[in-house]
Amino acid sequence: KSPKIPIACRLSGLEPLNITPDSLFLNIGERTNVTGSKKFLRLIKEENFSEALNVAREQVENGAQMIDVNFDEGLLDSQSSMHRFLNLIASEPDISRVPIVLDSSKWEVIEEGLKCIQGKGIVNSISLKDGEELFIRHAKLARAYGAAVIVMAFDEKGQADTFDRKFEICKRAYTILIDRLQIPPEDVIFDPNIFAIATGIEEHNGYALDYIKAVSEIKNKLPHALVSGGVSNVSFSFRGNEQVRCAINDVFLYHAIQNGMDMGIVNAGQLSIYDDIEVRLRDAVEDAVLNRTPKATENLLTIADDFFGESKAKGAKKDLKWRYWPVEKRLEHALVHGVDEFVEDDVEEARINYPGALEVIEGPLMDGLNTVGDLFGSGKMFLPQVVRSARVMKKAVAYLEPFLLEQKKKSGREIQAKGKVLLATVKGDVHDIGKNIVDVILSCNGYEVINMGVMVPCNKILEAAQENKVDVIGLSGLITPSLDEMVHVAKEMERLKFKTPLLIGGATTSKIHSAVKIDVHYTNGVVYVQDASRSVGIVKQLMGRNRHSFLNSIKEEYENLRVARTSLMEKKKLLTFDEARRNRFEINWKITSPVEPSFLGVKHLNNYPLEDLVSRIDWTPFFEAWSLEGAFPSIFEDKKFGPEARKLFVDAQKLLAQIIREKWLTANGVVGFFPANSVNDDDVELYTDNQRREVLETVHFLRQQHIQPEHHKNCSLADFIAPKESGVADYIGMFAVTSGIGLEKQVKAFEVDHDDFKVILFKVLADRLAEAFAETLHERVRKELWGYVREENLSNEELIEEAYRGIRPAPGYPACPDHSEKKLIWELNKPQKIGIELTESMAMYPASSVSGYYFSHPSAHYFGISKIQKDQVIDYAKRKNMQVEEVERWLASILAY
Repeated sequence: KSPKIPIACRLSGLEPLNITPDSLFLNIGERTNVTGSKKFLRLIKEENFSEALNVAREQVENGAQMIDVNFDEGLLDSQSSMHRFLNLIASEPDISRVPIVLDSSKWEVIEEGLKCIQGKGIVNSISLKDGEELFIRHAKLARAYGAAVIVMAFDEKGQADTFDRKFEICKRAYTILIDRLQIPPEDVIFDPNIFAIATGIEEHNGYALDYIKAVSEIKNKLPHALVSGGVSNVSFSFRGNEQVRCAINDVFLYHAIQNGMDMGIVNAGQLSIYDDIEVRLRDAVEDAVLNRTPKATENLLTIADDFFGESKAKGAKKDLKWRYWPVEKRLEHALVHGVDEFVEDDVEEARINYPGALEVIEGPLMDGLNTVGDLFGSGKMFLPQVVRSARVMKKAVAYLEPFLLEQKKKSGREIQAKGKVLLATVKGDVHDIGKNIVDVILSCNGYEVINMGVMVPCNKILEAAQENKVDVIGLSGLITPSLDEMVHVAKEMERLKFKTPLLIGGATTSKIHSAVKIDVHYTNGVVYVQDASRSVGIVKQLMGRNRHSFLNSIKEEYENLRVARTSLMEKKKLLTFDEARRNRFEINWKITSPVEPSFLGVKHLNNYPLEDLVSRIDWTPFFEAWSLEGAFPSIFEDKKFGPEARKLFVDAQKLLAQIIREKWLTANGVVGFFPANSVNDDDVELYTDNQRREVLETVHFLRQQHIQPEHHKNCSLADFIAPKESGVADYIGMFAVTSGIGLEKQVKAFEVDHDDFKVILFKVLADRLAEAFAETLHERVRKELWGYVREENLSNEELIEEAYRGIRPAPGYPACPDHSEKKLIWELNKPQKIGIELTESMAMYPASSVSGYYFSHPSAHYFGISKIQKDQVIDYAKRKNMQVEEVERWLASILAY
């Protein structure tokens, strides 16, 4: 007789893995997944496959009974990498003894893996998102290759996020696979979607509990089917705080396993025992996982900062031994550690002990700030810490203010600062984060700062400088027209015989521009400030005994830069404009036909949900704004910046949750699609309708003129739109988004509370949300509103790395550096109706705004115009019906003459 074999999922590498009802939870190692391990991604990108094998080996040695292999990354040849890595694994018995989980969003990559693996593995995954026909095809192929399948709870309507949707989709898939295709139910593994909890968004609070309930329902109602999931997703909102993140994973797993979860993609080396989790942390995490209280997220955030690995006992706010120190040492400690909790009590105690309020400021408070300045200057403190210190100082001074006024009346004495610095964002520009950081740093180093704000005209800057007898003037700007305004200020300072040194800073400024365009117009010192952290050292030099030798050395350096640039420009030949046009980027328009958008004209997106933008935030620029260098999330492991980056990230998460919860910001957007064709090589005509008989407007673009390497072309954005003479009907999109509506009101509230830290944090987060909105809208455009790649399924990392089809270049940036072209977007899309205005220099207001174009062709790519010659400027001016001199003003930063 044939033996009766019990029903069980039977997998294998070189060794069998039988999953029975008595089996314990199975760990699927996640570190051989380029989206789950930055180290593994780096090794694969470097083609260091031998070291990448060690990552797989460590997973197996740490207890993974299967390993998840994924190469879905925009810049990788996923299919080739899968083939090569699996073949290498096959020669390593200590790795290939376990079954392989083939993980990809691309079926051809999964199929390549199925051709390579030994034994019986798992396909991760198939789903109903593209309908039943493709789902059935993939299921049959997986069965033909002899693999089990993971089925995502994903259908034509999207991913399941509630208990009802999770079970409904899994039941439908189970019926198709078992009843119609006769696939053994034990070879079907459901993944009902694990999503992040404790994000600050109310709708997310039940995600973990809904998953746990779905596991129980699947095990009870769908016989013999198994359940899996990507466990680390549940703790995604606490990236960077590994102790809290691991606790969330462990508590979640404990309850999911109790309800029947069979396996999960985890980092096997990081799992710990439920009972070993510190009780206070475990209780708070359990409240969040099981959604036991509406305040679970808030409570967890409150204690999260106490659990950064070994640092939990060292927090300045928690270790209160310093409260028994002398008052001077307490004030210094509060300033250095940014602790404002007790500052008013300590300042009052000091005021009673000292002759007056002025002596408290000039004594212990200034001593504390000097310590902050010394630590910052020596690299032992970082920018976020300095900004927190400023908050403490401002609260202390605010408390002493009434006593200072009374003392001043009696004695006539005032606080003596090290010097006066005037800061202003120039006319037409609204960006001020960097300038405000400079304000804080200089204030924390004993300088009096007069911050004039944004869009300040030249005459107002110079009048204030003379009235206040300042020692230094600092100009800031982000957009390229600001550079021209800075030149104007320098010329006026020279005309009015100013002796005050001029500092230049901002995103578009540079040392070479300061040397070539500004320094030549002002005799008494122009100094480029590369970033906020350099400002103290420079101002110190300008206020010191060796000021003249310092300025002379800068003058000499800038003169050398000008000579070197002239020499370089002479050597660096550019093509004539006609030659550049002949080397244009050619597209065969017969191969890929443009897709018509789902609508023509303009659509407004008012009050866009902020919670939908959070997952699209690119955090690396967030840390860059605070002068913390490193890519997210690997910055958390950086020995120098990691601890402060983790602390800053927790603060950002708290404030972000509050922004969303209390609706401090409003996000509005507008998108428009227009029939279009390129004309005159570098222009794009927009038409009133699809008949294309009436020209609505014309967009003007520039073309690269630098000599290209062999087989490379001189590109213009117009090359990516079908020429009118081709007869191909093409389209162009335009957009504008903002997340800055409401920003000023809340900033004023923080300023009233003397909280510079929150002012800057709030503004940086608003900028990140605007960029996230632009990324989110572009994704919707590609998949839905224009719909030219409806099947796209990219991770946030892939979106950040722009691994998608199509581009969204913005006027004022490398591919189209003319800010004045924004006018057309405002004429057609009317962003002013959603609250975004243009200044005279074409800066967007609110500053947390993004605008640009949409190009859909697969060959469209980003590039930089670099330098252009006068022949193109003349042609461009003619096409735009503008004077050459006006065009030169807008394009000053890219002129090669």
